[in-house]
Amino acid sequence: MTREVSGCRYCKPTTRGHGLTRVNTDSIILVTKLICVSSVAIIIGERQMREEIWRPLYPFAPRFLDLGGVRQHYLDEGTGRTLLLVHGNPTWSFHWRNLITALRPRFRLIAPDHIGCGLSDKPQDYRYRLAQHIENLTKLVERLELREITLVAHDWGGAIGIGAALRCRGRFTRLALLNTATFRSTRIPWRIRICRTPLLGPLAVRGRNIFARAALSMAVCRPERMTPAVRAGYLAPYNSWAHRIAIQRFVDDIPLHPRHPSYPTLFEIEHGLPSLADLPIALIWGMRDWCFTPCFLDRFREFFPAAEVHRIAGAGHWVMEDATEQVVPIIEQFADRS
Repeated sequence: MTREVSGCRYCKPTTRGHGLTRVNTDSIILVTKLICVSSVAIIIGERQMREEIWRPLYPFAPRFLDLGGVRQHYLDEGTGRTLLLVHGNPTWSFHWRNLITALRPRFRLIAPDHIGCGLSDKPQDYRYRLAQHIENLTKLVERLELREITLVAHDWGGAIGIGAALRCRGRFTRLALLNTATFRSTRIPWRIRICRTPLLGPLAVRGRNIFARAALSMAVCRPERMTPAVRAGYLAPYNSWAHRIAIQRFVDDIPLHPRHPSYPTLFEIEHGLPSLADLPIALIWGMRDWCFTPCFLDRFREFFPAAEVHRIAGAGHWVMEDATEQVVPIIEQFADRS
């Protein structure tokens, strides 16, 4: 199975092939408006972050792993079977707070922040590539001597987590994948495409934090759940140009063509998927995701035909936020099986 995902019945036509070749004028106008509107939001958001109103939602002890002079933050909560929770972009371990709180009486939950994300160090001259993130996660797994791991991965966490599982095959026993992709695709939504635009992209993503701020509304279908405290929690680590470097680098690291530095890594992961098909696998999908649309779910089912599938109709990309009450029991029951 080597074909790339391009389009399906769920998706509108999008830019293909080598990615961005010209910028749509309407997109530039939209980004400009977002930059202007976000100025007020930034003032309000920074005030909330200074007050740290999100802290009660994240009552976990910080831990750190040294990765060659760079500190990676991670959570290690509870005892029992191990769940490794791997976040995507532009989130951090805060994304898993409800799952950790609910399951730590019965499970051990490990939730790292990728370098550049969350409470991890944010070096400016770091190699922010898929292969490096996989290497970091692999080191965490090995140094903590984790075994019989249930991987729970979302967004970029899918490729990073599966990459680590392929390197440490004997340590992983189950895979739960939420709105992610671990194979090549020529699809890229315009909302992400414009953030890869030279000059304009960094100005929007790092200068005005538009990528993270937009996700607070665009990644969910139940905006009432994004309270001021929740919004402040997601944005707290990304409070300056320097601290938003990983958000931009993740956007830039989407490998759309063979010449991209991360294309070989993703290609290797895709070709390794059949070797994981004998594991118990759960595919948990917010069906209103405009980024990882249901066509990505269909593609996963080709690789993992025996996987159990949970389609959540009223949820978007951040399915953990939109459908916490549904997702937590699904993961708990999945991880608890013999």
